[in-house]
Amino acid sequence: MKHTLLSICLLVAGVLSAQTDLYVGNTGTYIYVDGTSFAASGSNVPLYVTNNIQLDGANSHLYLRNEAQLLQGSTATGNSGTGQLSVYQAGTVNQYAYNYWCPPVGNTDANNSTNRPFRANNNIYDNIGHANPALATITSALATYTTGWDGTPTVPLTTPQVISSRWLYSYDPGTLYSEWDHIAETGAVGPGYGFTMKGNSSGGQNYDFRGKPNTGNISVSVVAGEETLVGNPYPSALDALLFIHDPLNAGLTTGVLKYWEHDQTVSSHMIFDYVGGYALYTISFGGVESFTAAPFHTYLSGGDDGGPTGNNGSKIARRYIPIGQGFMIEGVSTGNVTYTNAQRVYYKQSGADSYFFRSNNSDTQATTVVETEYNEYGLNIVPEDFKRFRINVDFVDVESYTRQLLMNFHHTATDGFDYGLEAKGKLSEHSDAHWVLDNDPYFIQAFDFNTELRIPLVVNAKHDQPLRFRIFDIQNFDESQPIYIHDIHANLYVDLRAQNYEINLPAGNYTDRFEITFSQEALAVPDIAVSDFDVFQDNVQSQLTVLNPKNINIKNVRLFDTAGKMVFGSLPLGNAPAYHFPTKTLSEGVYVATITLSDNHVISKKVIVKN
Repeated sequence: MKHTLLSICLLVAGVLSAQTDLYVGNTGTYIYVDGTSFAASGSNVPLYVTNNIQLDGANSHLYLRNEAQLLQGSTATGNSGTGQLSVYQAGTVNQYAYNYWCPPVGNTDANNSTNRPFRANNNIYDNIGHANPALATITSALATYTTGWDGTPTVPLTTPQVISSRWLYSYDPGTLYSEWDHIAETGAVGPGYGFTMKGNSSGGQNYDFRGKPNTGNISVSVVAGEETLVGNPYPSALDALLFIHDPLNAGLTTGVLKYWEHDQTVSSHMIFDYVGGYALYTISFGGVESFTAAPFHTYLSGGDDGGPTGNNGSKIARRYIPIGQGFMIEGVSTGNVTYTNAQRVYYKQSGADSYFFRSNNSDTQATTVVETEYNEYGLNIVPEDFKRFRINVDFVDVESYTRQLLMNFHHTATDGFDYGLEAKGKLSEHSDAHWVLDNDPYFIQAFDFNTELRIPLVVNAKHDQPLRFRIFDIQNFDESQPIYIHDIHANLYVDLRAQNYEINLPAGNYTDRFEITFSQEALAVPDIAVSDFDVFQDNVQSQLTVLNPKNINIKNVRLFDTAGKMVFGSLPLGNAPAYHFPTKTLSEGVYVATITLSDNHVISKKVIVKN
């Protein structure tokens, strides 16, 4: 057997086609690439191939070891052969918890020059080791499968791990729990798509992904308002910035990557015992990362309706997405999101900017990456022209649950949606808190900072309970600049930089009670009050009327029932002298109309509907 150790880009002798830069013959030849001596990131990579690779036959192999990675240029459109690339990735969940995966290889059933679908029983191997140290890192056997609930770990030198096929699922565009597709070990997962897999009792099983290495342009489908399980499809790191801001992708998704984290303290396979949640990650075009931790909830009947658990995820997503990492994306329009070789970089998972969530032109040798700095919380330190802080909203007694909200400030941010700086989310079925934009809940938001801002913070309390607001990760604010939580109903300002704000809050949906502000006066509109508007219900015409005789600029008008549920919300309005909203379909009763001004100041008035 021939053994070639690669520490630089190397062309192996053989019969090459015009577009093949690396050929490994079918005579037991293999290439072993060791990443040990290479820095976590940089322009020198263990293996860079300008064009395509041909792993000629079943006995030809390319081994990536010790965080070695394979990068290919933009002219590489499809590798060929039935040989196998082999790369390790470790799952760190136990037999009860899920990792989200995205395979870097496809099956080797046929020889063609396209990326092939992944199939677990063809592509997941297990390194069982070898008594001969020279062969220990290349000796693997296909994993085996059980339909039972629990997988079992490797028995070194003899028996590969057993994976429970019961928990292998994919998720094409969808919105419902029932739209998960069970693939077992024989189902195909297309290039670029992800799948779920539970671990085993070892809690740290290593997986050897072997197959045809993915390369070139890879497309996955997205549908407006629906989610798709995808991930990093290459045997190298993927740059989240280049992926999210690629012109092929901008506008197709929200720009947010959703990482699942499963609470491993729960030892149960029953869905009503599941505890977990999605962390949110996005990154600006300038490289500023925004992240909020996964809030843990229990799951009943396939939905997040079992309530919060009092815990949050501990893992933090970062810019360079490791080999094998899967995540959810949400479409804002229907189309195909595209991965390209230009989005690939050499970045070791052990580097500061990369973490497997369990825990330009690429024709040059590699993309040089810039190290991001992190603070004592493990969070991105923003540049000097940014400001940011985080608010933790603690539902203290009944549900013992924390929602973390992130607020970014930059001169490029607008009052509308800012791609790469903001993240919309889904609310818990229980108590929750969020920013708001166009009637949608946001957990990460951005504005152009000024001291006159008044930023609504919506709280939905399902029970009478204590509530606590606290702030941390304050960056680039002048020490003398207060950050107030304004309790509008109590007419109380609390500087969260000096103290937490605690309150006993009756059950209800509070859309206009709390706001974040930086001054104790509404400087932009000091003289605006309810008396500047005439808000009334015209029961003869069955319409809500808002008269605006001073032509004040109105952002929106909303109507809420007494339970705090929003009945309707308008689009941005303007400064017309009058607005009318139909109420014929509403039930009789008392409602609260709110007028949100252009500076986010909110004015409320009760109205009575009688149809």
